[in-house]
Amino acid sequence: MILYKQKKNVALKGNRILISITFLGSAGPIRFIVNEDVLAASVIATALKTYAREGRLPVLGSDLKNFVLYCPLSGSEAINPCEAIGSAGGRNFMLFKKPETEIEKSPESPPKKGGGSWKSWFNKSLSLKISSH
Repeated sequence: MILYKQKKNVALKGNRILISITFLGSAGPIRFIVNEDVLAASVIATALKTYAREGRLPVLGSDLKNFVLYCPLSGSEAINPCEAIGSAGGRNFMLFKKPETEIEKSPESPPKKGGGSWKSWFNKSLSLKISSH
């Protein structure tokens, strides 16, 4: 007679969710399971590691400060890296590399109010993808 060990029900803190992260310029999304209370910065790090491990192109790098995580359901604002991923209210995300102008700016310099924002860059990149039929 074979005895089977019963799995113990381990109480997890927070709900686990399946998220899908699409990289701008990549072939398809990456999907993985995370807890709702995990920080967005941790999700970005996991997504970048998975992207690199799969050998996807274009090569993006691994510096978290160079990327913006965006949830289409939460409006036009990027998700704060210190926020829980579950607070965005969505399961589908887009990960963008910040424009070179924002990466090169020093943190001491005050932000510019005109042009060159990631929102305008994002809107321009989406308009290039949308073609009329």
